[in-house]
Amino acid sequence: MAQLDWSNLGFAYRPSKYRYEANYKNGQWDDGYLSDNPNVTINESAGILQYCQECFEGLKAYQQANGDIVIFRPDLNQERFNQSCDYLCMPKLKENQFIDGVIQTVKANIDLVPPYGSDASLYIRPYMFASGPVLGVHPSD
Repeated sequence: MAQLDWSNLGFAYRPSKYRYEANYKNGQWDDGYLSDNPNVTINESAGILQYCQECFEGLKAYQQANGDIVIFRPDLNQERFNQSCDYLCMPKLKENQFIDGVIQTVKANIDLVPPYGSDASLYIRPYMFASGPVLGVHPSD
């Protein structure tokens, strides 16, 4: 377990060891993978920078009294994420890829899930953004 003052965390960015990444190329999503690199490199004309083509969600993982780690309503987050993708002309993830990515991330960072009774949780922030270069009013590839 990480050596943190669980009762005084506040709401701020703290790097985790791993994050889940998936890439969309040639009309399909790859299987995704865990990465230990917190940096993102994108083209200066990426859709996120030029047209703010991006969506995100936020959900929590926490420990129950019996020691189980649970994630609060990931199915509803996945549904909302897909609705955002539709609205922004972005490709939805493969079926259950959102939930699978969240579970992989929580398992890989299990020592950052606060202990039961600390009134804290691990906040997970899945996001998708247009990384391909785009000029003109149309969705990124």
